[in-house]
Amino acid sequence: MELRHLRYFVAVAEHLSFTVASQKVHVTQSTLSHQIRQLEDELGCRLFEREGRRVTMTESGELFLERVRNALREVDDGVSTVRLAAEEMTGIVRIGATHTFNMRIVPRCVSLFLDRHPSVRVDVLEMTGDGIAQALLRGDLDIGVTYKPHDALPLRFEPLYTEEMVLAVGAGHPFARRRFVRMSELHQQRMVLLPRTFATRAVLDECFAMANATPVVVAEMNAIAPMIELVSTTGIAAIVSEHASRRDDVRIVPLESPTPMRSPGILWRAREARTPAARALASIIRTVCDAENRDGRRRNP
Repeated sequence: MELRHLRYFVAVAEHLSFTVASQKVHVTQSTLSHQIRQLEDELGCRLFEREGRRVTMTESGELFLERVRNALREVDDGVSTVRLAAEEMTGIVRIGATHTFNMRIVPRCVSLFLDRHPSVRVDVLEMTGDGIAQALLRGDLDIGVTYKPHDALPLRFEPLYTEEMVLAVGAGHPFARRRFVRMSELHQQRMVLLPRTFATRAVLDECFAMANATPVVVAEMNAIAPMIELVSTTGIAAIVSEHASRRDDVRIVPLESPTPMRSPGILWRAREARTPAARALASIIRTVCDAENRDGRRRNP
């Protein structure tokens, strides 16, 4: 049974004339009659009684008509919804992302999005978490991909996954060959950290306090790339995302007791309708982040 059989059946039922119905559905009368017979054979019952030019519906036809009309209405509504969404998938979607996400996740997500929606332009800005929050509040961004900012009350934060933070040291650092380092061992260690205006710094300060450790903060930098560069050429250590560095001259060492954890997520304006393009891009971000998180757990069981 095909969709056209049902449409042909409804046309005959509404007009009770194969001649008129064939004109409505743009097929010959003989083709229409043949299609209706196929439908009746498949159902195993007569839907119409034909007496010369007079056509009447059988009891089975009356019962079938109500269900078919409902089914076709659902199909037509679904087609209209999809077409409307496709028509709306135009314009620009603006996304703000912190450095770590802009290096890895965002380019992959944008690539997938543009493959599916080539008529939409994507504008990506690399910003701090607080900068993303402020831009969203001003209406300058549609989506933020970041860690939860200090004050996200006017916004809605949607966590994506939980990630560990690790120690980054140069190849000649005493901790470079360690399997793990306890937070307490960072007491009086020379370190470069994010400024206190970052939510991540608050997480790290809390972990230092729990371990009774006071590092010697010799530098503060508001971007990961220069922190990693400094680590690679000095005896200074940093604490960064486990995904932040892929350099051969920087060693990544897990931290324990406690392990600093943070949750990246999508930041939205609360109580505001989202464009179809923003919803579609967010869906891709969720899928990519979920896959990457699962891969990470398999690599580090």
